[in-house]
Amino acid sequence: MPSSPAESPVAVPTAAFSLLLPVYAGDQPGFLRLAFESSVAAQTLRPAEVVIVQDGPVPAELSAELDRIEQDSPVPVIRVTLPENRGLTEALNRGLDACNTNVVARMDADDLSVPERFARQWALIEQGYDLVGTGMAEFENDPAVTVSVRTPPVGAARIREHARTHNPFNHPTMMYRIAALDRVGRYQPFGKMEDYWLGIRLIDSGARVENIAEPLVKYRVGAGAFARRGGWAEARTEWKLQGELRKMGFITVGQYLRNVIMKGVYRLMPAGLKRVLFRGLVSGGLPGDRTAL
Repeated sequence: MPSSPAESPVAVPTAAFSLLLPVYAGDQPGFLRLAFESSVAAQTLRPAEVVIVQDGPVPAELSAELDRIEQDSPVPVIRVTLPENRGLTEALNRGLDACNTNVVARMDADDLSVPERFARQWALIEQGYDLVGTGMAEFENDPAVTVSVRTPPVGAARIREHARTHNPFNHPTMMYRIAALDRVGRYQPFGKMEDYWLGIRLIDSGARVENIAEPLVKYRVGAGAFARRGGWAEARTEWKLQGELRKMGFITVGQYLRNVIMKGVYRLMPAGLKRVLFRGLVSGGLPGDRTAL
């Protein structure tokens, strides 16, 4: 009896969106590989292409990993190389210029996407949304061990209200239409809050925005994560952002004063205390609104 032919592998569908992945010298090759595989090979719906922006020179090991990723990728990879490190804002804008699709999904080089992430976001994009974010599970070493969950607000009204006091979107989870970003001037330099500033401008422009509450991205947090969320530089950026929100009429004078005081205190408190407050009160004490200060 003749043997049956070997079964052909099941083709994984793609959709007309690009994965935008910035990389810089501080990224780890192994983390990058996991981020890429989880966001491409392991997805139930794959991007049509991946745009990797190399923000300045990188170590030889990381460069070799980028070469392997490009060679092994099941979808086309476009590499944009900046001759010097220009920062996340310019790297992302340069990446947007290189995209051949009208929709982009964000990803960081040390996080992971769950397999159904893009399928669920794309379903909402197809319904006409301009920006779709998701929840995010934080981990330290083992992606299977969650230390906290950032659950974003859901629904246009709740997102807008939440944006008056907190960033309503988890930036590494975003999927958005480039046309919507073009209408507000894309990413603009704003310290480490360029994502919050982008989200505010999109909401204020009338863009259709939504979040998926479930954590579809696993976000790696290191030992210094809470220290990086504070300090005088972060406080000054926070106060500048609140001033811009007040000038554009997005928040009231009372909300401005509340935000300046509360967020200033948070940014300037010791990292250890910030860690306790963030995970105990923000991540665990406000169901349905668990986003970062």
